[in-house]
Amino acid sequence: MTSGRVRRRSVLALAAGLPLTALSVGRAVGGEPTVRYTMSAFTNSSETDLYVYESTDATAFQLLRGSAYRPPSGVMRDPSIFRNVDGDYYLAYTASGDGQIIGFARSSDRVAWTHLFDFTVPMLGVEACWAPEWFVDVDGRISIIVSLTNGRRFTPYLMTATDASLRSWSVLTPMAGLAPLNPFDTTAIGYIDTTVVAHGGKYFAFTKNETTKYIELAVAVDPVGPYVFVATGNWAGWGTPREGQSLIRLPDGGWRIYFDAYTEDKYFYSDSHNGFRTWTAPRELPGLSGTIRHVTVFPENLPESET
Repeated sequence: MTSGRVRRRSVLALAAGLPLTALSVGRAVGGEPTVRYTMSAFTNSSETDLYVYESTDATAFQLLRGSAYRPPSGVMRDPSIFRNVDGDYYLAYTASGDGQIIGFARSSDRVAWTHLFDFTVPMLGVEACWAPEWFVDVDGRISIIVSLTNGRRFTPYLMTATDASLRSWSVLTPMAGLAPLNPFDTTAIGYIDTTVVAHGGKYFAFTKNETTKYIELAVAVDPVGPYVFVATGNWAGWGTPREGQSLIRLPDGGWRIYFDAYTEDKYFYSDSHNGFRTWTAPRELPGLSGTIRHVTVFPENLPESET
């Protein structure tokens, strides 16, 4: 039987793309762990169907299954996946352009998906609920980061699973600091598409400034904040407008971000090897740029039985 410590370490490693040091992992030539990168996306041609791709180098992605999932109703935008400690993959997605619904689905193989339930955000005054993103903190708590709007501006919120089935959730908590500095500034639209990673004892939030359309960087010591912006505007040289960012850890210790240049009909990636300070010039994702929209890339080191 696997211990609780091993299960917690495994979910953290799976979520961050780190070696599963407590588990048996597959080995490629040269003794390096076998890393598989799974990409979930919707496409320019479909806002209702999940497309799943995979790669062994985080660059060249091949289609694993097109139209892998379609919800019973509504849309399937902004899909985010992760692998839970039960071994199954879980999908969260934007279920409607307007409204208070987050959709959930489940798969054992990333190919065949089953709709689990639609979750209604229990907050008054919410007019849209966009871009739910799985997040696992350093203590193993599984959460969703979601962008809510009251019709005037967007604010990222965190809700944490309170049961193993991921059907019950805590009260939604605003992520302090990820909001316009002046609450009375009617021109400021807020922040959306927030993704958070743990690094060096801190939490780094990559979030789209919906006013300027730049992806900006804020830092906190707790997942709910308060966050302090440390890089704004065109700090990384990615340009604007950009959105749908997904961040992964690379095997060499660097980081890679993927993002949607939606007005140019392109998808880019960029790398950092100095703790997010500088980034390589954006490159188009080969074979998929111009096709995919708002992806999540999920890395995992595979056990020998799955290699």
